[in-house]
Amino acid sequence: MPNKKILPPTYFFITLLAAYLIYLFIPVQKIITYPWNVFGIIPGIAGAILNMIADKDLKNAGTTVKPFEKTSTLITKGVYRISRNPMYLGMILILISATMITGSLSPFFVIPPFMILIENVFIKEEEKMLAEEFGVDWENYKKKVRRWI
Repeated sequence: MPNKKILPPTYFFITLLAAYLIYLFIPVQKIITYPWNVFGIIPGIAGAILNMIADKDLKNAGTTVKPFEKTSTLITKGVYRISRNPMYLGMILILISATMITGSLSPFFVIPPFMILIENVFIKEEEKMLAEEFGVDWENYKKKVRRWI
């Protein structure tokens, strides 16, 4: 199991680097050609904006951004109405963006393992902590809002 002291952005950047290296050394097949691959910037911008808004919402609520630290507030408004994990979703969108821009099929293969890692190392533990801290409020929120989208 990955080290829980390593924060999600580290895994994100490692995955982004892996996608680029796979593109360089195992490009397989172009599936998105120019100029269509340029549209790959759209999910990247959306992901970056989603991350900034989610981060701002957490900070405005006076609660932590870091996984495994006790949270003081259950945020259910803003981007948290759409996804229980908007920051992780933002990372996924940025990875999709980067792989679309390469136009190659092979970099896309890094995205599912990244999602599985984030879900198993961070999300499950975070949700367990939220359930313990917020009880019924968490359960009600969880029924209304999906984990990813």
